[in-house]
Amino acid sequence: MIKTEILAPAGGMEQLIAAVRCGADAVYLGTKNFNARNSAANFDSEALAEAVKYCHARNVSVYVTMNTLVTDKETSDVINEIKMIAKSGVDAVIIQDLAVAALWRKYCPTMKLHASTQMTIHNVAGAKQAEKLGFDRIVLARELTVDEIKTIAENTTAEIEVFIHGALCMSVSGACLLSSMIGSRSGNRGRCAQPCRLNFKCNDREYALSLKDLSLIDKINELAQAGVTSLKIEGRMKRPEYVAASVTAVKNAKENKPYDAETLKAVFSRSGFTKGYFEGQRNLEMFGYRRHEDVTAATGVLKELANLYKDEIRKIPLKIEFSADVNGSSLTVSDGENSVNVYGDVPETAKSKPLDEEFAKKCFSKLGGTIFYADSFMFDIGENLSLSASSLNNMRREATEKLYEKRCEIKEKEIVVPDENESVSSAHYGEKTYRLRFERFSQSFDDEKTEKIILPMSEILKYPESVQQYGRKLVCEVPFLVFAQDEERFISALRKIKDAGVREVLADNIGTFAVAKEMGFVVHGGHGLNVLNSISFSEYEKMGAEDITLSPELMMNAVGKIRSKRRKGIIGYGFLPLMRFRACPAQGNKGCGECKGLTLIKDRLGIDFYILCSGRKYSSLLNSVPLYIGDKPHENADFVTLYFTFEKQEKCRKIFEYFYNKKSPAMKKTGGLYYRELL
Repeated sequence: MIKTEILAPAGGMEQLIAAVRCGADAVYLGTKNFNARNSAANFDSEALAEAVKYCHARNVSVYVTMNTLVTDKETSDVINEIKMIAKSGVDAVIIQDLAVAALWRKYCPTMKLHASTQMTIHNVAGAKQAEKLGFDRIVLARELTVDEIKTIAENTTAEIEVFIHGALCMSVSGACLLSSMIGSRSGNRGRCAQPCRLNFKCNDREYALSLKDLSLIDKINELAQAGVTSLKIEGRMKRPEYVAASVTAVKNAKENKPYDAETLKAVFSRSGFTKGYFEGQRNLEMFGYRRHEDVTAATGVLKELANLYKDEIRKIPLKIEFSADVNGSSLTVSDGENSVNVYGDVPETAKSKPLDEEFAKKCFSKLGGTIFYADSFMFDIGENLSLSASSLNNMRREATEKLYEKRCEIKEKEIVVPDENESVSSAHYGEKTYRLRFERFSQSFDDEKTEKIILPMSEILKYPESVQQYGRKLVCEVPFLVFAQDEERFISALRKIKDAGVREVLADNIGTFAVAKEMGFVVHGGHGLNVLNSISFSEYEKMGAEDITLSPELMMNAVGKIRSKRRKGIIGYGFLPLMRFRACPAQGNKGCGECKGLTLIKDRLGIDFYILCSGRKYSSLLNSVPLYIGDKPHENADFVTLYFTFEKQEKCRKIFEYFYNKKSPAMKKTGGLYYRELL
């Protein structure tokens, strides 16, 4: 039997019970705050304690999701949440924000930390950096092949967790701003409105931003051989019948038993399932949406699935020792770690049939409705003694109830009182500076008012004259996604960049950040690092960041309140990347075909968005209108980056001049989230 953990979702207590009774080894759940499924029922402090008792009594681990980005004003609430969760005795927490991880290390260093898939860890470098940051387990990005998973697992000592069943986000997790930009409901803050599931049209295809659900249940042997520790089922928003069906299927597959794939598809799917990422087949077969027939199929299986978890399962073996003599009777039950001893009635002299082992064994084996089953017996019974069945049953009930209570005892994690003398105030750098980021060398230009010129790595390699043209101003933007299969080529390309004379790099992921720093580059942290608070900023400072561009989800009035030793910047203009795709929605039936790298996609209202390709490794959904804040207050930043994508050089020049002179160009534009409250 495969030893990998079955990790099930628990959006509420009924889902948790379904998961445990169907064979989950661990559950993950959210509290009322700071979790990426804010709309689930979730657990308050009292319910969390009850959930931990229930699970730990049954040898099931509990992981709590604290996997949202947090703001500075929420720091005290995060600390209170940490104290509450530590008190509940859970086994680990799942984290996206480096600030939350730092606070856990500070206040409760014994808690195990799991790096959320929202951290976009998708290569060896990212896994190693997560290890250095104190993470015990890494929840890998869902977009990986089995070989990429294996490569990462072989090169890290951290445990590896992989999603094997459930919904797939269209965007790489942690890299999606679609919901926040068009509706102020941030996926990074646990409030995703799932606008991607609406009818976007691309190349005459409908629902072009919706993927089928993932199912790798028939691949768990390969995952185990690849070094995966935990098999994770998605679905904290799903009903308990879904949890029961998926856990049962995974358990059967682990035990090499058949499982009912059709029932799984019926209870919830989007046009069926896909293995596209796992198998490296990232084609149009991966795409699907929730059809009417998918919805109606569920009604026929729900009642049957509810039967899967209606009864308690007896999974804890008991060692039972019973003795009886003329002075009294005694029963000891043990689960291997805990022991309970109870005393019963004084036996009487038998008038007919005396008490024997067979009769006692029958009474003590009546463990239905409990979590226990009788595994071994030891009897020491005096001659010609009698005890009633009710007396023996009472002893059994008392002993097992006390043992259950022992198993439910919460082992709180210790909270330490840190030294709070350290304080950081923002450094002041005087006049604001400007940086220009270009997608193509042909767009680029310099100006005496600019501090940095940023070009993608591919453009610098293609046009080495860019190094001579821009000299020390030039910054190399490394790819947002560098999958494990491309890491060696990426490092080789960085060496060429360095040999050409480039000394500075812009990185948007902890993996590429770490590689560039290790190679001796000056590293600028990009807005893709999702820095929303001072502690996260400080963590990247410790990693060696020269400066950081803050998340565009941060309100402008909060930008100036970020405490930092290094300079902080913002994006001031640009068609911002709202999603990053490894399964490109712009492809045709035969893949990329004649695609030129820029494809139009329309939402259900007819609004145009563009999909921009990055070397046929990944693509990005750009916002329908550009961010522009040149005519709005933005004095809180030390530097501003103008992020050019498909604009021609002449337009880039005009926009920069408008921005520098604080004018408003005659074009559709948005202030983004800088001036509106993010949910």
